[in-house]
Amino acid sequence: MSFLPQIVFLIIFGLAAWILAKRVKFLNRNIHLGKGTTRNDQTDARWKTMMLVAFGQQKMFKRIIPAVLHLFVYVGFIIINLEVLEFVLDGILGTHRLFAPFLGGVYVAAMNFFEFLAIAVLLSCVIFLIRRNIVKVPRFTKPEMKGWPSMDGNLILIIEIVLMLAILTMNATDQILAERGVEHYLALGGLAFSGLIQPLFEGLSDMQLIIVERAAWWFHIVGILGFAIYVTYSKHLHIFLAFPNTWYSNLKPKGEMENMPEVTNEVNMMLGIPTDNPNEPPAEIARFGAKDVNDLTWVNVLNAYSCTECGRCTSECPANITGKTLSPRKIMMDVRDRAEEVGKSMDAGGKGLEDGKSLLGDYITKEEINACTSCNACVEACPVNIDPLSIILQMRRYVAMEESGSPAQWNSMFQNMETSFSPWKFSPADRFNWAEKVKEEEIK
Repeated sequence: MSFLPQIVFLIIFGLAAWILAKRVKFLNRNIHLGKGTTRNDQTDARWKTMMLVAFGQQKMFKRIIPAVLHLFVYVGFIIINLEVLEFVLDGILGTHRLFAPFLGGVYVAAMNFFEFLAIAVLLSCVIFLIRRNIVKVPRFTKPEMKGWPSMDGNLILIIEIVLMLAILTMNATDQILAERGVEHYLALGGLAFSGLIQPLFEGLSDMQLIIVERAAWWFHIVGILGFAIYVTYSKHLHIFLAFPNTWYSNLKPKGEMENMPEVTNEVNMMLGIPTDNPNEPPAEIARFGAKDVNDLTWVNVLNAYSCTECGRCTSECPANITGKTLSPRKIMMDVRDRAEEVGKSMDAGGKGLEDGKSLLGDYITKEEINACTSCNACVEACPVNIDPLSIILQMRRYVAMEESGSPAQWNSMFQNMETSFSPWKFSPADRFNWAEKVKEEEIK
């Protein structure tokens, strides 16, 4: 018995694992370019959020058609890949359909279910390709989707289609060989979906069938390993990051903006309000707000790497709808691209964060962040609880507090807030004069 196939398999598997581990280390370092923050409170709520939003796809079903199609792909990805366990063991041990003799009819039922999911995934991917390239759904044609983002979406769909076809081809040729009594091939009593394409291969000789079956097997297993690596470079990284991303979701009410603790403590001291550590001097603030990725929190950068680029946030954004340059999806893509650029520079021994560039200015413009209405529509729309608004507000804080670069109308409002405690320039004592007029009208 030749051990060459097993040796080749182990080499390929080991190489893929090494590349994947290296990439995961790179991503982890990039995510932690952001500042530290703690979100391990409300454990029960976080588990519930992760199970409903990431695992249960709860927010996807706000748009029923893509939700059902995505559900097929999602379930197919999880369940069909259970079969990969058998592939891996067959590759290591040199066996063929290792579990079939032990599971009998259960194995046949499972294979038929896997094939049903393979067909569902295949059809769903075809429909997604049509939506992207023929129907041209508007959220897939925004400026930030030109070039690689569009190609990435199409490429991953094509890869999934080819992988599903490989499964069906492998099963079809496998069963023909079993029916002919070729050694090592087991008759499973009929597989419903791959059985439909068996006539395509009936005219092949045994040797040709073995070549096609083995080629499909190798293509599928190598394709799965390649897919796992490719995903870490793709928007489809959300397949894995959706779970930690939803766990670390912001559980506070969406209208609540997060203050800077250092500023809050200083204001409290000025007003005579007790602080946590009154005897300690105020902490030195390195920077107000965020100019680059290292000024954001690591959760913000995790959000960026979890972005699916589905565009639901942008399609719901009132600023974008009215023609403004702001696109919440672009904000997340820009944060991820900047983190990638810095990470690659650091690995190459370059300047990293000191390369003369910054997230604000070189990637995201003031015009974009100033267009935001802070309505939280993007946060509500995101199927994996990404928070673009948090990043926008931190960058606006930098522009206002570090550069004094906010629009003139905003500066007037800020001054009125500071002196009159309202956006309008009148005395706080006159604030309820309107109520007196209403009372007078009621008396009349």
